[in-house]
Amino acid sequence: MFVRIRNLREDNDLTQKQVSEYLFCDQSLYSKYERGLREVPVNIIIKLAKLYKTSKDYILGLTDEKAPYKS
Repeated sequence: MFVRIRNLREDNDLTQKQVSEYLFCDQSLYSKYERGLREVPVNIIIKLAKLYKTSKDYILGLTDEKAPYKS
């Protein structure tokens, strides 16, 4: 999962600082998420899925389909 959130951030030309501000967390904490040093809480996964317009399952590595599910 941590590789996916880093790749999504880089694909969207965002810095860790920009994403951490969106998530209302410290950049150092977000960096730990990307490096796999901390578990990513569910509420953060939901926010990241909204930010990147993808599914939570994609972020979690349960699917390779980036497109979000239809409502």
